[in-house]
Amino acid sequence: MKTIKILAVSVFLALGSNVFAGGLLTNTNQNIAFNRMFARVGTIGIDGVYSNPAGVAFLSNGLHLSFNFQNVYQTRTIKSGLTVPSLQGTPFYQPFSLFEGDQNGIKEFKGEAAVPILPSFQAAMNYDKWGFQLGFGIMGGGGKATFNDGLASFERTVAMIPALLASQGLTSATPGYSVNSYLSGRQYIYGLQLGSTYKINDKVAVYGGLRFNYISNRYEGSITGITANIDGKNENLYDFFGSKAEALNQLVLLYTTKADNAANDVERGKLLGEAEKYKAMAEGMQTTRQQFADRHLDCTQSGWGITPIIGVDVKLNRLNIGARYEFTTRLNIENKTKHDDTGLFKNGVNTPNDLPGILAVGAQYEVLPQFRVSAAYHYYFDKSARMDKDKQKLLKSNTQEMLLGAEYDITKAVQVSAGVQRTKYGLGNGEFLSDLSFVTSSYSVGFGAGIRLKENMKLNVAYFWTNYETFDKAYDMTVTTPSGSLPVKATDSFTRTNKVLGVGLDIDF
Repeated sequence: MKTIKILAVSVFLALGSNVFAGGLLTNTNQNIAFNRMFARVGTIGIDGVYSNPAGVAFLSNGLHLSFNFQNVYQTRTIKSGLTVPSLQGTPFYQPFSLFEGDQNGIKEFKGEAAVPILPSFQAAMNYDKWGFQLGFGIMGGGGKATFNDGLASFERTVAMIPALLASQGLTSATPGYSVNSYLSGRQYIYGLQLGSTYKINDKVAVYGGLRFNYISNRYEGSITGITANIDGKNENLYDFFGSKAEALNQLVLLYTTKADNAANDVERGKLLGEAEKYKAMAEGMQTTRQQFADRHLDCTQSGWGITPIIGVDVKLNRLNIGARYEFTTRLNIENKTKHDDTGLFKNGVNTPNDLPGILAVGAQYEVLPQFRVSAAYHYYFDKSARMDKDKQKLLKSNTQEMLLGAEYDITKAVQVSAGVQRTKYGLGNGEFLSDLSFVTSSYSVGFGAGIRLKENMKLNVAYFWTNYETFDKAYDMTVTTPSGSLPVKATDSFTRTNKVLGVGLDIDF
């Protein structure tokens, strides 16, 4: 159960610290070879610096480089509702219908994000037995999204204002409200990976390395211009209650002046009593007025941690098997707050934000000299990665991914490939999710081509998209009003889209 105190319309309270929880977003698309095939844990290539680092040991001696650039477009859509059972039969039964919601009181909040260029880089230098690797990319985070109309967690509090005003006698034949709400969030985890391989023999190689992770988050938000319809007129509530307070202060001045000119002490006492009464009312109006003041948030977060990584690769004739294990990364992120009207994001406060460990295993089989198939499995230890207020405990299970891919050489210079990926999150009843940070299980489909421009130079192009499931969540809340607690019901329907176009260039020296 959650509680909203309507009289203290501190609408940013709905944000909570889970804005900064991050979680469950690991970017595995570190190379265009992955985008066009997906199942790369058991394959041998320069992209293996991320996906199968031990397998890179079986590339030829010398320097191998890979430059990758991706164009990413994402949307995040939440359809939210709010129902007040005790107000059924009144205009306030489904409050979102009073401002841009549909006839069922459901309102859509949509965030969009576009990344024109998302870069990554891999490099490896191989000798007879030893090899050394370097990789860089954006390893995780939710990317960047802007909600120009805010989110339901902002607006649910505001949507209850018309009902509250009506209970205080400020009624309207055409009840309604409006608010200008905005949120822009950015979550990036930059990773720099260093490691080395050792070929035990012609069939087995091992890897050990470290990844330095740097988290950079920024959140900007505002809620401004809260209005409500009072007596048939849309009133800016900050100005409305300010005018009421000013009128009461004028009465204070009037009765104080009369008291100064009173004929006797009894009359003076009565007049001063009236002045004190109106003064208290004016102060109450000013307090109410402040609840409708514009509010702004500008907070950045940063933190870092180191991930140990180990790997092994085994070659068995036409079958290649690879495995990689990334240890859970312990780290905290620190608030660097420029502006905070909520009082919730104090500068310098640290929040747990571990990166989950990953176990990845895969295999590739050469069906024909020109045709290969592959499969992989990723397991993420999300429930062991600390989040703020132990949010990870709300998960039902850890995340799992199943991947399949195939590649065919049309000629010696041209190959085509395609793949599918199934991502399954252990979301349980959805208590883990909020409109500020959410994921849903999905299917991804990718395809592309590799074109050898020269003997030592290969161009990779690929496109993939992700079909996300819709996750419906229903939960109870409690609204606190002057006359007592008011049970309400809330719903959220979460989904996303993701489309990625990529191009990369591999060079051998």
